Amino acid sequence: MDTRNLYLAAGLIVVSEIFLVLSGMIIKQLADALPLELIVFFRNIFGLLLLTPWLLRHGRDALRTQKLHFHFMRGAIGVTAMSCLYYSWQYLPLAEAALLKQTAPFFIPLIAFWWLGERIPVLARWAILVGFIGVLLILNPTEGTLNLAVLIALCGAMLGATAKVTVRRMSDTESPQRIVFYFALFGSLIIAIPAISHWQTPSLTQAAWLFAMAITSTCAQLLLSKAYGLAPAGQLGPFTYASVGFAALTGWLFWQEILPLLSWAGLVLIVGAGMMALQSGRRKKANIRTA
Repeated sequence: MDTRNLYLAAGLIVVSEIFLVLSGMIIKQLADALPLELIVFFRNIFGLLLLTPWLLRHGRDALRTQKLHFHFMRGAIGVTAMSCLYYSWQYLPLAEAALLKQTAPFFIPLIAFWWLGERIPVLARWAILVGFIGVLLILNPTEGTLNLAVLIALCGAMLGATAKVTVRRMSDTESPQRIVFYFALFGSLIIAIPAISHWQTPSLTQAAWLFAMAITSTCAQLLLSKAYGLAPAGQLGPFTYASVGFAALTGWLFWQEILPLLSWAGLVLIVGAGMMALQSGRRKKANIRTA
């Protein structure tokens, strides 16, 4: 593989993760004034608007699919995962929310094993164990109470992993643009009911921030897709943890957030487990190629 492509892809991943944290910062700012359901609704509606030029260019043929039920399933799971993620952005330090989102790779092998019958390599099993020990340190049950926001963030990571396995199930026939479009469409329809029940008309300033949130989130998705088109996921995975460092810095600068020592220890274990999971994925692909 061209080394320049790897460097470019790694740069795109880092920028994508920065956009993701910027989105989280906007959510953290808006969540005190607007209901969470409304924020998720406008994220999907504005996401649809941003996809309009693509739809106009390719026409209705681009939307024809034989897997509408999978698109609906992905939309329902994905919008629930998004709601959990936004809740964690609101109530957790930015670095913790960004880190717990990165636990999704630990759920993917379990879900793929249950749904697709994919074998879990030994190294991946150890990665899952080490990763969840790290999560336990962040939960810190010795305090006598469990942090609800951490549990919701983990639920969001698990649902996000399920959504990714669903995408894998559709990727043989569905283009990335079609998958993103139907996610935004079904996500908007599903979240519309709770959003209407908590309706609050945003001010012009809030509407501008909501649109900025949609732009940052969409840019993060597009950059991520572009990066994975240039280099293998196993080589790019470590760069996704850039969001944790950037989130820790911005959380400290804007909200004076300081993580406790146990959370830092959990962070180290989760990052280490993530590296193990990526190494396991590379070995699995190598075994497939040599089989």
